[in-house]
Amino acid sequence: MQLNKQGLTTVESHLPVAETIERLADAASAAGLLIFARIDHAQGALEAGMALRPTVLLIFGNPKGGTPLMQDRQTAGIDLPVKALAWEDETGRVWLTYNDAAWIADRHSLSPTSARNVAAIDTGLASLVAAATA
Repeated sequence: MQLNKQGLTTVESHLPVAETIERLADAASAAGLLIFARIDHAQGALEAGMALRPTVLLIFGNPKGGTPLMQDRQTAGIDLPVKALAWEDETGRVWLTYNDAAWIADRHSLSPTSARNVAAIDTGLASLVAAATA
């Protein structure tokens, strides 16, 4: 797992992009989370006459977890619900990247009252990503 300065956590997946996203969606649904959208960027590129390696974004979450963060600072809504991007690099390796919950909290200057929700999002994301990439 890698965390960079921009708050992105990236985990290698040993599965193809489509299967990684499907496993993530299944794990999120099983955890009671809502799947808001699945965006296939490679398909969009193809429809525009351009090429892009497999790249799929999944947007998911639970209003009970995210709404308190937006009540704290409405700007957090730009980063919520959470999202994860499965993508294939130029060597054929597959990765799953998502925003670190603590980075979201810092970015929006969330108050200490949001700390429990931020920690829950962080723990939940790590668990879902592990299920999707194993």
